Amino acid sequence: MSSPATDLRRLVKNHPFLSASSAAALTLGALMAAYPDRAAFHPSRKEIPRYPGWPLLGSLPLLLQYRDKIYDALQEGFERVGSPTTFLSALGMPMQIGTADPVNVEYILKTNFENYVKGPTFHSAMDELFGNGIFNADGEQWKYQRKTAANIFNVKNFRDHFTVVFLLELKYMRDNIFDLAVESGQAFDFHDIMYKFTLDSFILLGFGVDLGALKQQDKHPFAASFDIAQANVFQRMLVPGWRAREAATRLLMPWKTSMSYHVRVVDNFARQIVRDRLEESKQLDYIEKSDLLSRFIQTSNAEGEPLSETELRDIIVNFVIAGRDTTAQALSWTFYELMMHKDVEQRLVEDIMEHITDDIEDDPVALYEAIKDMKYAHAVFYEVLRLYPSVPLNQKYALNDDVLPDGTQIRKGDYVVWCPYAQGRLVGIWGQDARQFNPDRWLNEAGELKRVSQGQWPAFHAGPRVCLGQNLATLEALLTISLLLKRYKFTLAPWQNVTYQVSITLPMREGMKVFLEKRQG
Repeated sequence: MSSPATDLRRLVKNHPFLSASSAAALTLGALMAAYPDRAAFHPSRKEIPRYPGWPLLGSLPLLLQYRDKIYDALQEGFERVGSPTTFLSALGMPMQIGTADPVNVEYILKTNFENYVKGPTFHSAMDELFGNGIFNADGEQWKYQRKTAANIFNVKNFRDHFTVVFLLELKYMRDNIFDLAVESGQAFDFHDIMYKFTLDSFILLGFGVDLGALKQQDKHPFAASFDIAQANVFQRMLVPGWRAREAATRLLMPWKTSMSYHVRVVDNFARQIVRDRLEESKQLDYIEKSDLLSRFIQTSNAEGEPLSETELRDIIVNFVIAGRDTTAQALSWTFYELMMHKDVEQRLVEDIMEHITDDIEDDPVALYEAIKDMKYAHAVFYEVLRLYPSVPLNQKYALNDDVLPDGTQIRKGDYVVWCPYAQGRLVGIWGQDARQFNPDRWLNEAGELKRVSQGQWPAFHAGPRVCLGQNLATLEALLTISLLLKRYKFTLAPWQNVTYQVSITLPMREGMKVFLEKRQG
C-alpha cells in the first residue's frame, strides 16, 4: 500500500497542468493525512500511548495555550492518556517520550545513567547563560567539577562554617526586616526576601563575598538579570524557533532588554568575583580560604590545566542556581502551605519548641544536632518538595537504542522527559490524596521517616548526578523555618495570586505578600 506522499507525487506527475495553489492544497492534504495527530515528519510510534494532537502541529497549540501552566498541563496529559509513559510530539521541537513511572525515572537517572545525557536541545538553550558549568556539562567536564565540589560538602563544613553563615544572615534578616514588619503592620514580599537571604548566604559560603542583597531595597542587578535569563532559557527549550523570535523582538522592540543584556550582567558579576579572588591570592599576606571558589582555583580542568576565567565564571553561575534559587523557592512554598494548613503549622511549631530551646539558638553545633532529630520538620519539608520540586521538568537524550523497564522502546536520538511536578500529583504514584498536603505520608507508625525511591521522589535528582547540596539545602531550610516560626506568626495577605512561574526552577510568579506578628509564649 503506497503512502499519501507517494500518491501525491504520482498525481502531480500525471497531471502537469495542476495550478500551484491546487498543488499546494494537495500537498497540505497529503501531509495532513500522513501526520493526522502529530507534528510533521515525526514518526508515529504507535506502540506508545499518546495525547491526541493536531495534524502537522501535534501538541504545539496545547503547549502554547498552557505555556504559563505547563506542568499542570503535563499532569493532566498523563491522567487523560491513562499511562505513566506517553508520546509527545510538537512542531519545531524534537519528538519526546514523557514518563512519570518511578521505575523508568530511576532507570534513566541511575541504572543506565551512561546512555542518557543532556543533549543538543538542552545545550543550545542553556549555553549562553550556563556555559560549561556542572548543570550543562556531560562526561569528563561534569566529572571533574562534581569531584571537586564534593570536597566542600562534608559534615564538618555543615556543622561549623555553614551553620555560622546561615545564623549570621538570619539574624540580620530578623532584626532589620522581619521585626520592622511586625512594628509597621505592613505586608511584605516574603518570596523576595527569601531570594535575598539565600543569595547572600550562598555567595558568602561559596565565594567568600559579602553581597549585601538583604540590605538593598530593590533586587540586586545580578539577581534580577539572572531570574529573567533563566525564564528565557526555559522558553527556549519549550517554544520552537527561539532564535528567530528573539531576533524579531530585537528588531521590533529595540527598547526591550535582550537576553544578551541580562547574560552580560550575570557574566560581569561572576567574572568580577573571579578576578578579585585571583588578584587577592597574589598578595603576600593572603590566607587560603575554604570556600568553593578557592577549591576550584586550586584544581585543574579535564585536560590537566588550571581553570580559565571563563571556566571559573561558569562554575559560579551554575552553583548560584543551586545554592540560591532552589532553597529560596522551597522556603517560600513551605510557608505558603503552612499558612494554608494551620494544623500542620501547629504540629511543626511544637516540634520546633521541643528541640530548639532558647539556650541553643546561637550555638551552631547544637542547632545542627537538634535539627537532625526533628522528624516532623523533615516530613514537612519533604512534602513541600513533593508538590513543589525545585526542578519541575527535566529531560535526557538517548545516546543509543534502549528499552525502559515498562517495555517502552527508546531509539538513539530520542528525548526522554520526566516531570517531578506532575509525578507528585499523580494518584497512581502517591495514592488518592496525591494532591493534598500531608506530611504524615513521610512518617511510619513509630514516627520515623520513611524512605522512598529516587525515581518516585526525584526532588534532588537521582543516581550519579544526585544533588551534592541536598543536605546543605535541607539544613538551611529547616534552620530558617525553625527560627522564623519560633519567633513569628505568618498570615497570607488576601487578594493575591500565588502561583508558579515557568522557568528552569519553580519560582512564584508574583511573589507572596505576608503579614507578621510576634509569636507569644
